[in-house]
Amino acid sequence: MAVTVETLEKLERRITLHVAAADINSEVEARLKKLARTVKADGFRPGKVPMNVVAQRYGYSVQYEVVNDKLGQAFNSAANEANLRVAGMPRIEQKNEAPEGQMAFDATFEVYPEVKIGDLATAEVERVSSEVTEEAIDKTVEILRKQRRSFAQRAAADVAQAGDRITIDFEGKIDGEPFAGGKAEGFQFLIGEGQMLEQFDAAVRGMKAGESKTFPLQFPEDYHGKDVAGKEADFLVTVKKIEAQHLPEVNEAFAKSLGIKEATVEGLRADIKKNLEREVKFRVLARNKGAVMDALVAVSELDVPNVLVQGEAERMVGQAREDLKKRGVKDADKAEIPADIFKPQAERRVRLGLVVAELVRANNLQAKPAQLQAHIEELSQSYEKPAEVMRWYLTDRERMAEVEAVVVENNVTEFVLANAKVTDKALPFDELMAQGN
Repeated sequence: MAVTVETLEKLERRITLHVAAADINSEVEARLKKLARTVKADGFRPGKVPMNVVAQRYGYSVQYEVVNDKLGQAFNSAANEANLRVAGMPRIEQKNEAPEGQMAFDATFEVYPEVKIGDLATAEVERVSSEVTEEAIDKTVEILRKQRRSFAQRAAADVAQAGDRITIDFEGKIDGEPFAGGKAEGFQFLIGEGQMLEQFDAAVRGMKAGESKTFPLQFPEDYHGKDVAGKEADFLVTVKKIEAQHLPEVNEAFAKSLGIKEATVEGLRADIKKNLEREVKFRVLARNKGAVMDALVAVSELDVPNVLVQGEAERMVGQAREDLKKRGVKDADKAEIPADIFKPQAERRVRLGLVVAELVRANNLQAKPAQLQAHIEELSQSYEKPAEVMRWYLTDRERMAEVEAVVVENNVTEFVLANAKVTDKALPFDELMAQGN
């Protein structure tokens, strides 16, 4: 019998399924007989429980399972016969009327949309590039020096200055009243490194060990502490200790301490440049990939299945709960997080996924084995033991699936950039590295 597919709205479809009552009854009877061999009941030996007792205890649940199995088979058969690409699970409802000897059900579901990708030549994409400068290498060297700096207590007559590590007691009051988080003893921070508000940082400069000082401080309107944001406080600060920092010299010993194979200053700078170039490459690729995906969605037309959007939103809720759990939030798995807050992001993800899948299919942009190998090799180069990292990827299907997804996205990016209207823009190194931080 030909399958009749009813179109309800956009991607929503409905078909009627018929299941023979005799088939259900015979399957229920067969399963109950099989169950009776092992079922236990008070007053009966295992395998000797009367069928009427087994049927009374398990008949409903077995019939429920059989009906679901039969409906699943009937739905899959009907969908295949009608060449339907079903998105998500169908909603099944039993009908009141059915032909004699049969049970009838309506299956309502969504199908995957037809994806129409427009002319890529009309898509506008800004492609960025960036270079690792000598200044960038110098800044990285300074960061490495600071990571290995030491501190020595200053003389009593010395005053606190930029770069010093200062230990203080402080208490802040607003309108003469203390406030939460406004008091600490033995508190340490580095002057001039942005660890404190600028007014606080400036106030302790020039102070000596043992000296106390009161000064006003205006909290910014966007301060993270909402109770004090935009308010003015008076702080009493007492300096307990001042320590001057000592940065290691940039020489062969310093290079050796960092594990540089060629333990020279030149070898150190070359190693830093190599690592920065790798980071720049990935950041540029991520930036350009995002621009490509925006352009690709803009030139594409499709309806998005609601069931897929809902499923993605619920998956994002799960991720949010897992994130809260990692942060130590109590009962994070029970946190009430409405899926609707993720709906716009979920809708975009589903839309983009469908568009990318169609572009890959239509243009044979699937990941090739050589591409997967090359990508894993590149990833492994940033680790101390690249061979072990490669084995770690190659021996796990889930990790390989993640690699494949990245390679496919790279293929899509290259394909779109080769066909779109591209504008090139050189980004300063600092600007590129500041994005996404």
